Amino acid sequence: MSFIRTIAFGCAVCAATVAVMSHRPAAAAADDHMAHMSAADLAAPAINPSAAQDRPGLPPSANGAPARLKSSPRHAEWVKIAWEPGSQDSLMAYIVYPKTSNAKTPVVVVVHEIFGLQTWVRGVADQAAADGFIAIAPDLLSRVRGGASADELPGDSASKLIRGVAVPERNKGIVAAAKFAMSQPSAAQKYAVIGYCWGGQTVWGHAVSGGTTGYSGGVAFYGAFPFAANGAPVADSLMKINKPVMLLSGSKDARIGASMPALDSLMKAGKKDYLGKNYEGAIHGFLRAQDDPRQPRTNANPPETQADVDAELKANVDATKDGWPRTIEFLRRVLK
Repeated sequence: MSFIRTIAFGCAVCAATVAVMSHRPAAAAADDHMAHMSAADLAAPAINPSAAQDRPGLPPSANGAPARLKSSPRHAEWVKIAWEPGSQDSLMAYIVYPKTSNAKTPVVVVVHEIFGLQTWVRGVADQAAADGFIAIAPDLLSRVRGGASADELPGDSASKLIRGVAVPERNKGIVAAAKFAMSQPSAAQKYAVIGYCWGGQTVWGHAVSGGTTGYSGGVAFYGAFPFAANGAPVADSLMKINKPVMLLSGSKDARIGASMPALDSLMKAGKKDYLGKNYEGAIHGFLRAQDDPRQPRTNANPPETQADVDAELKANVDATKDGWPRTIEFLRRVLK
């Protein structure tokens, strides 16, 4: 049974009412960051918790997320936040608090991928909290879906809706989530943003915008940076970035991989604090997929073998084992 508890809170820009809701059973979702993705990437993942291979210290895979959340010792809750001062509609977000003796804890905003704010994204937020941050994952579909809800949308519904969430709207949602999290008594006045696929693209958009007070940097997992029509990075946009950014991608994401050398050159020329890493053999979405079992794709050209699948899953795990600790190191550096 769900319940609603109302809390009044103040922040530097607004006073808002926050509704805290119990966890509700959820389904799955999907989106619009599609130009560089294969048909397999676009399919909403089938969750099979019995096949989970959870790895302590790393975010769960899609299969491992339900059990991870169920067993988490950390306090988490759903909250409703005003999109911006005076807004009549609400942004739904999931916030997780770390177990820590620190007086003030920095904030990490976790931006969902093309499948919306689903169980896996909340599992990532839980791991970020386990690593010592107040983690908040906003549902940036809240407005276009007709109102804040903790229920996950079906994949086809989310895919259609997310096309209507432009970068300025995403930035408003991130700012609202960050300000709410930083308004907590235990929070430091600093935040960073991490995101996946569409959320990774959103990390770049937030970096270009400069965020709000306290913004300290971002990590884009396989997220497209600002591209021109010809596929080249947009120098004017990138030069607006004044906080550290890191891009972690998989070599099977051909579009991003092909443009990373030009991105690296532009960021170095602009003396930006930037690191890009492209993991050999890993796919777009490697952190979610990891080595969750899947069948060979017989419609591929040439058709996949089981050995091909095994090599890809190993590459995904290797990328996860390097990419997540690298992310935590980055966050600790920029949020210290």
